[in-house]
Amino acid sequence: MKLPRRQFFRQLAGAAVLPAAVRIARAESYPSRPVRIIVGFQAGTASDIIARLIAQWFSDRLGQQFVVENRPGAAGNAAAEMVVRAIPDGYTLLTIAAVHSISATLYENLNFNFARDIAPVASIIRTPLVMEVSPSFGAATVPDFIAYAKANPGKINMASPGTGTIQHTAGELFQMMTGTKMIHVPYRGAPPALMDLIGGRVQVMFDVTVSSIEFIKAGKLRPLAVTTTMRLSELPQVPVMADFVPGYEASGWIGIGAPKNTPAGIVEKLNQEVGAAFADPNFKTRLAETGGLAFANSPAEFRKFIAEEVDKWGKVIHTANIKPE
Repeated sequence: MKLPRRQFFRQLAGAAVLPAAVRIARAESYPSRPVRIIVGFQAGTASDIIARLIAQWFSDRLGQQFVVENRPGAAGNAAAEMVVRAIPDGYTLLTIAAVHSISATLYENLNFNFARDIAPVASIIRTPLVMEVSPSFGAATVPDFIAYAKANPGKINMASPGTGTIQHTAGELFQMMTGTKMIHVPYRGAPPALMDLIGGRVQVMFDVTVSSIEFIKAGKLRPLAVTTTMRLSELPQVPVMADFVPGYEASGWIGIGAPKNTPAGIVEKLNQEVGAAFADPNFKTRLAETGGLAFANSPAEFRKFIAEEVDKWGKVIHTANIKPE
């Protein structure tokens, strides 16, 4: 039987509205069971610290447990692939960081495309790096360090948590811009690298403040400069790198991602909750104590930022001829 024209268009309009209504219902009922936040690095790293901070916030606010799972391996790519393959229902999330934007160029044969297959949910923190040396090292300023490095090419060991990390590429950028040459010593994560730096077995590291700031405050590491364009309130006496190396800027960042095709309503709900965290004095204080800076973006803005980071670090990787381990 042929439907009257008016009835046909009413049914057609209703069919178009239905998917939107389903998406809204999913977001309103989310989460109805525990949520996993996968961290591709060891406990105690910056990504782990921030993941646990935001997981507690989500758990308190949304009435379900957000459980952090550490799945270290392959410079965070193993965890990223695990999340890429997960059901896109909002119950498996990924702590994403600057290293993922670096890996997009460094690793040519990944089984996924980070920019395409991970949906940016919310940026959380921008983590300035600090150029730091062991207290036993002679240089007390960046100019002193550059002079020593030029007089002793290849005799300074530069630690990092691994090839292709933001700490590594920040050090490579420093060498490119200062004409210095150091030996890169990659470790399996930041904690062992920091222990060897404190012990004087390596001489310098460009580390995120989240994992180094307590050692700096305790006098176990000597900071030479922060890598952002402004001084940090937590380290007010430490100059910025651009004062000595004009144009230098590098920072880590951490946020939350999800498998592509995760319902937009769920992505937006989580993004709004991160925004609410930034308005909470207690959360802001805890974030500031890590030495990081609150970093709020909409999902679309976060996607644009990630694309810019992929481009920036891709150029460093090609120029320095960095190869994966």
